[in-house]
Amino acid sequence: MADVSLTAGDQRSRRDIGFAVGIVAILAVLFLPIPPLLIDIGLALSIALSVLILMVSLWIQKPLEFSSFPTILLLATMLRLALGVATTRLILAHGADGVHAAGAIIAGFSKLVMSGDFVIGIVVFAILVTVNFLVITKGATRIAEVGARFTLDAIPGKQMAIDADLNAGLIDDKEAQRRRSELEEESSFFGSMDGASKFVRGEAVASLITIAINIFGGIIIGVTRHGLPIGDAADIYTRLSVGDGLVSQIPALIVSLSAGLLVSKGGTKGSAEKAVLGQLGAYPRALFVSAGLLFALALVPGLPLIPFAALGGLMAFVGYAVPKQLAKEKAEKEAKEKAVKEQQALEVRESVKEQLKTAEIEVVFDKQLAGVMTRASTEFGQRIAKMRRKFAQRYGFVVPDVKISESLNVPAKTYQIKIHGTVVTSQEMRIGELLVVTGDGAKPDVPGDEVREPAFGMKAMWVAEAYQAEVRREGFTAVDNSTVILTHLSEVIANNLPQLLSYKDMRTLLDRLDPEYKRLIEDICPSQISYSGLQAVLKLLLSERVSIRNLHLILEAIAEIVPHARRSEQVAEHVRMRMAQQICGDLADGGVLRVLRLGSKWDLTFHQSLKRDAKGDVVEFDIDPRLVEQFGTDASVVVREQMKEGQPFVLVSAPDARPYVRMIIERMFPSLPVLSHVEIARGVEIKSLGTIS
Repeated sequence: MADVSLTAGDQRSRRDIGFAVGIVAILAVLFLPIPPLLIDIGLALSIALSVLILMVSLWIQKPLEFSSFPTILLLATMLRLALGVATTRLILAHGADGVHAAGAIIAGFSKLVMSGDFVIGIVVFAILVTVNFLVITKGATRIAEVGARFTLDAIPGKQMAIDADLNAGLIDDKEAQRRRSELEEESSFFGSMDGASKFVRGEAVASLITIAINIFGGIIIGVTRHGLPIGDAADIYTRLSVGDGLVSQIPALIVSLSAGLLVSKGGTKGSAEKAVLGQLGAYPRALFVSAGLLFALALVPGLPLIPFAALGGLMAFVGYAVPKQLAKEKAEKEAKEKAVKEQQALEVRESVKEQLKTAEIEVVFDKQLAGVMTRASTEFGQRIAKMRRKFAQRYGFVVPDVKISESLNVPAKTYQIKIHGTVVTSQEMRIGELLVVTGDGAKPDVPGDEVREPAFGMKAMWVAEAYQAEVRREGFTAVDNSTVILTHLSEVIANNLPQLLSYKDMRTLLDRLDPEYKRLIEDICPSQISYSGLQAVLKLLLSERVSIRNLHLILEAIAEIVPHARRSEQVAEHVRMRMAQQICGDLADGGVLRVLRLGSKWDLTFHQSLKRDAKGDVVEFDIDPRLVEQFGTDASVVVREQMKEGQPFVLVSAPDARPYVRMIIERMFPSLPVLSHVEIARGVEIKSLGTIS
């Protein structure tokens, strides 16, 4: 292991030394005479390096992947300038020997590009310099300047966004450090690119000055030193100078193009080919319109047919083929993402943490009943969603999602309803039969088994589906299995509303309030009542099925009483009194509130059972258990008699005794509302049904 580490260290050391030697060699070219063979090698290296830089610029995914570009650009520019000085020395010293005086590459370029006429070479060189200096380099410089300015201006906002994500728990410390490091690299990169682009502009100017010096200096040297005629001297030295300029300007143009591609890439991810062709090919209508225009130009008399027709056909083919390819790639990508999500979901389900989680509301079927409900799963799920919307509208908060599952531990043909993982109720279901609710009245004249319906405990019958028409003719309503389960589930949820209002749900409700009520909450929480105390008040209201949809009115009522009473029960009673209009409106039937009162005997009994402190507040409810049993018996008789009527009604008692009357009544009749005299709103029409005595 030590040998491997030593070898890697030696390799890094050798690379460092080699890189330093290369830099020194470039500097040496500026001062030492170089033979033509080495000049050819250097010029070939310059061209190869520029092509390599261009290819890397095309294929990187984002600009930061080529963050060393400014350094490479400086080295490439320095290499070309050093070679320019060396070739200038050879041209002026040995130019009289012919066009091969500065090496074979310069001679080859002068022959290839100029076609034997140095005027053509001068024109081509001037065009290349113009394109490089005025178009590519100037545009890339401007993009780099703007990119650097906007990148630096955006750093504080990006840093705040990273801190916000970290504080919100969306990312961890390592991810935050990675993002900050990437932000620093991005700002440094665009700042360096802003300065590095000046290298190319300076090199273009230096090339113009160098070729002018070579031409005029060479003509003077050729005429005065070597005795050449002025025409021959101009021809030889101009060819060499322009050839040298072309050999240095072509790599400069390629590097300038690379810089332009790099800084213009901006926030686009992916290689240049994907970014350009993918976005151009993503609009087939634009391609078809362009193809149509080209076909029209091909038919215009006097214009060539083949070029326009060929290009039109190519664009039409691309407009047809690219969308199909993009759709195929998108489908493959979605399939891969779906497979990954399914695998992640499977891993989560199998993890220990997932096993520790319990659903807030869950309906568990046995294997046989689950098969029946699965066939109607779409309708069943829609009806559950509709039921949750009704609960949200009625009670003012969204009840949790209902999880549907199956278990081998559930008895055959049975379903269970769980709240926070605890079985609240378990009920047997008759598959293929209908439930007919009869109550204490007549029964349908069909065969069936008498049972108690699960939601309210009323008398009912299971009858075969074949008797459905006959049951309806007799005036009874037969309900299917799904309706029975949903009705039962709805009643269980209504009876467990306090357990389903979580602290998170309460904070969500508070966050939705108007700014004025948020300030009211800040005034009373936590100085006068804690948030958990506020949640306790809301739970007390929901335990008696009082809607909290008018949360702003509830907060106003709480703000009135909390300076004088801190117990949640006292606060809830005051809120009920302030919400009298809503409570009576929800319980009234057709604008009429049907009322069942306590008799004078029980009013006096409950009043005497309340023990008060010196301030007059109730501190204890002390009643003989035999009286509780007797009250339950008397109340059951009267309440059941009224329930036979099928009309909603409420039980009314004295304000101080109301919570304790409710405590006894809810064990026998959970859904029977108990109001106090002060909770009956003014203007509500009251119909007295009698008394419990």
